[in-house]
Amino acid sequence: MSPKTILLADDEQTLRMNLAEVLREEGFDVIACADGQEALKALKANSIDVLITDLRMPGLSGMDLIDRARTLAPSAGIIVITAFGEVETAVEAMKKGAKDYLCKPLNFDELIFKLKQLLAHEDLARQNELMKQQLRQGSDSTEIVARSSVMNALLETIQRIGQTMSNVLLCGESGTGKEVLARALHYGGITRDRPIVTVNCGGLTETLIESEFFGHRRGSFTGAEKDRIGYFEAADGGTLFLDEIGNLPFKSQSVLLRAIEQRAIIRVGDTKSRRVNLRIIAATNTDLEKAIAVGAFREDLYFRLNVVRLTVPPLRERPEDIPALIEHFVHKYNAELSTTCPGVDEEAIEALCAHPWRGNVRELENVVERALIFAGGRRVGIDDLSFVVGKGPPRAPVALDLRTATRHFEKQHIVKVLASFGNNKSAAADALGIGLSSLYRKMDELEIAKTLCEASSGV
Repeated sequence: MSPKTILLADDEQTLRMNLAEVLREEGFDVIACADGQEALKALKANSIDVLITDLRMPGLSGMDLIDRARTLAPSAGIIVITAFGEVETAVEAMKKGAKDYLCKPLNFDELIFKLKQLLAHEDLARQNELMKQQLRQGSDSTEIVARSSVMNALLETIQRIGQTMSNVLLCGESGTGKEVLARALHYGGITRDRPIVTVNCGGLTETLIESEFFGHRRGSFTGAEKDRIGYFEAADGGTLFLDEIGNLPFKSQSVLLRAIEQRAIIRVGDTKSRRVNLRIIAATNTDLEKAIAVGAFREDLYFRLNVVRLTVPPLRERPEDIPALIEHFVHKYNAELSTTCPGVDEEAIEALCAHPWRGNVRELENVVERALIFAGGRRVGIDDLSFVVGKGPPRAPVALDLRTATRHFEKQHIVKVLASFGNNKSAAADALGIGLSSLYRKMDELEIAKTLCEASSGV
């Protein structure tokens, strides 16, 4: 993380120089000023994290400087220094917004302790606010429902890369759950206690992208009424999730590339470079290679983002996940809608599993929510789903509880793969991502050998 910037204002030269040296040895950036006017100029020209000021200075007093700091740098913490016997004045300063005070002669160890305590409190407050925002986005935002082998393999990969800060490119159609996987990666690894910041690249205004990404200084452009940190600083130590990265304007891609390469940003209107350490997860539903070929996406940015590439398969390619997802969404919307629907009947589950789901998991969720609204407290049947699957001809009832449905579609998939490889079990096992012994065990459990014999004999 970038070092914190301390603005020190005190007219006693020896104290000022010694304290500035101690603060620098502790790893802080220090701007030392001899009086209030000089400190005010520094306040206008720099972004600061903490103001340490004497209360009695020639010209602009410490009290006046605090008033100005509350306007120019509202997020900065303030510690005041006062002469012994002027505690009442220090208390008055705290009413104006100062967080703590110390009496002269200064104990440097005590000041460093209080300074670090203040910064830790401010960091915690920012993290708490970010966590509240994340909670408002949905308490189940990181819950993944997966039964298919391809999704379980994807989750195993996410667990491995969660222990690194490597950039990740998530590819897949809209609605497949890329953001859910991004949150699983963030909360399942070394970034779990740090913030995750989500940015919809398609919703950014091109003229304000630098300000959005990197923040700005007060007065740097019309409407910049106060200092503001950008997405990179907000995600420092954690994850910056760039959704629909393919929609980022081409001219702005070089700005993003530079920040990723340098691991540093400069706020608009500022000259100070700030170090950042974060993981970037970029998601796209477009073919970036094609975008590169037609000059719509930078190849060098693509390589920076594509350290680890994960492709989320569409729902129609993993139908064995559908019954579990249905159960999950019934539980979710029973709670949200205050309904008591006991679930979805077997015929309806079968119809939903056969649906192509062009909108993927997001479409399935919307369908279940709507079905629960109109079903009230009864079980959802095939007639409740006519708006999406159609009524169709009557079919014989099929026993498809959740476990049976999952086995049914797992069996169908394995049979299909075996057939595509001419019943070569080694090749089929490789394609399925399982060992040969595991394939034989599955075939025994699902009676697949019998199914193949029946198919070959025309039964």
